[in-house]
Amino acid sequence: MSLNPEQKKQYRTIGHSLNPVITVASKGLTEAVQLETDRALEDHELIKVKFAVGDREIKKALIRELCSIVEAELVQEIGNIALIYRQALKPNPKLSNLLRTS
Repeated sequence: MSLNPEQKKQYRTIGHSLNPVITVASKGLTEAVQLETDRALEDHELIKVKFAVGDREIKKALIRELCSIVEAELVQEIGNIALIYRQALKPNPKLSNLLRTS
């Protein structure tokens, strides 16, 4: 599930107006964070995740690990915010950030 550059650009444009729906803090990737991220991706397909951890390398490792666990693709990482995407099995036009803006 690799995104091409045109798709990434389109998703970054859509993601610009989104607010983070998940926050990963000092406890890391708990089961609750993983489940909520999975649910949010199934509902919205494109979400922002805020990483409130101090170290840059830890943050990068957490982003890679979260994307791997929830089978999502990193679209963009700016500061403490990661924009991630995973296509929903049955996208809901009322919830999907991709279908609402199209």
